[in-house]
Amino acid sequence: MARAAQSASPVAISPVTPVPIGTRRGHSQPLDLPELVQRVLFVATEMADFVKAGGLGDVAAALPRAVRGACDSRVLLPGYPEVLQRLPQLQRVGQVSARAGLPACTVGMAVQADGLPIYVLLSPELYEREGSPYVDGQGQEWKDNAVRFATLSHAAAEIAAGRAGLDWSPQLLHLNDWPVAMAAAYVRWDRTAVPTLLTIHNLAYQGLFPYALAPVLGVPAEHLDELHFHGQMSFLQGGITNATRLNTVSLRYAQQITAPDDGCGLHDLLARRAAGGHLSGIVNGIDASWDPRRDIHLKAHFGIGEWTGRATNAHAVRKAFGLAPSTGPLFAVVSRLVHQKGLDITCDVAPQIVAAGGQLVIIGGGEPQVEAQVQALARRYPGRVGAFIGFEEALARQMFAGADFLLMPSRFEPCGLSQMYAQRFGCLPIAHATGGLVDTVEDGVTGFLFHGANADGLRRCVERAMRTFRLPALLQAMRRAAMLRPGGWDAAGRAYLALYQQTCQVAA
Repeated sequence: MARAAQSASPVAISPVTPVPIGTRRGHSQPLDLPELVQRVLFVATEMADFVKAGGLGDVAAALPRAVRGACDSRVLLPGYPEVLQRLPQLQRVGQVSARAGLPACTVGMAVQADGLPIYVLLSPELYEREGSPYVDGQGQEWKDNAVRFATLSHAAAEIAAGRAGLDWSPQLLHLNDWPVAMAAAYVRWDRTAVPTLLTIHNLAYQGLFPYALAPVLGVPAEHLDELHFHGQMSFLQGGITNATRLNTVSLRYAQQITAPDDGCGLHDLLARRAAGGHLSGIVNGIDASWDPRRDIHLKAHFGIGEWTGRATNAHAVRKAFGLAPSTGPLFAVVSRLVHQKGLDITCDVAPQIVAAGGQLVIIGGGEPQVEAQVQALARRYPGRVGAFIGFEEALARQMFAGADFLLMPSRFEPCGLSQMYAQRFGCLPIAHATGGLVDTVEDGVTGFLFHGANADGLRRCVERAMRTFRLPALLQAMRRAAMLRPGGWDAAGRAYLALYQQTCQVAA
């Protein structure tokens, strides 16, 4: 594929202007949107209702519901064991034909208790296996991932074309990340007149596979260049090239990925799409369960100004991690333990936190070397630093509700949810000024930002936080501001409705 001159700096991206969400009875007659975008199929490889491997699972559970007041949104998922177990009422409603080496599949459908329709692609040989959606029990990628996810993409394209035998067809496909990005390519190659929106949740994951698989996946020879990425096929590049519109999960990240430092080798292509007005950024929301006044996992409930409840949760967290009683600041990390999240930076600054009378608790799992570094830190500072390798929802929520500060020195962060969870619970984020962290943390108001993903930057920011901790009036004012920050799915849903309209208008 021909390459344009390299984009040395980010391309300016305009924010999406939200539209109002109407209400309708029985979800039968959508309001507020023109006819061309009243039916949307949300295609994903995970959904928190059934199976979750990352933030996409939360978005897939929340966004289709957030827009259902204005459009008939439905979800398409692979038929994993977890999905089939939780949808015993699944009915077979359609059939997707084979494409080259991609197998024919049956389409099932069930309706969730709240009325959200779920389509399930049934293919036992592809999806009914132990492990996560992407890797086996040993953490190795499934060797047939190209076929597994190209089959899902093909199914989405066939449903859009009305060739799956369903009594419903979408007027827009909303695709998510590399596993289903090829749906945009299949739709365009097959000349199906349905617009596609591709949301990039993390550009670092691109779906790279050998060129030899192209005939198996049904890629026309004349379109191979659209997938070419350094000698391999890139599913994500195929989606970026062919989707009607693109968006990421924050405005700042949308800008960053058009420049070399954060573009993961796709910045030129993304810069061209952005220059054409086809790249947007919308910050994710968080669901209503993140409410300290009624969260079932907390040791004590609290609202704005009710800081005794926070203290009760802090005491519980210290006890759970084996820390000594303390009236000093409590810092927390709730994160995947991977290089991207900057845990090495946190470990470099931990001695300063301890020396200044602070304590640190860390929960998460991930890369073995990072886990080992965290465990070594806890052994070095018993009673001052605690670590839990793995994840427990209740403990994580108690950490947000009890810690004074959340450390997020991420090297890059497309959106980030932890900082918004923390803010809702009155825990102030200390974050590297990148991606969605810039869009959600107001420095000195709802948290603290530092520039440069390094120990010096984090160290100075920790010092600012500790000075704030010693000023109770300022600390409480920042907690109030953080807890009052809008962060639900209503605003994000309205922005996506506007983007759905724009996507259909581009294709018209």
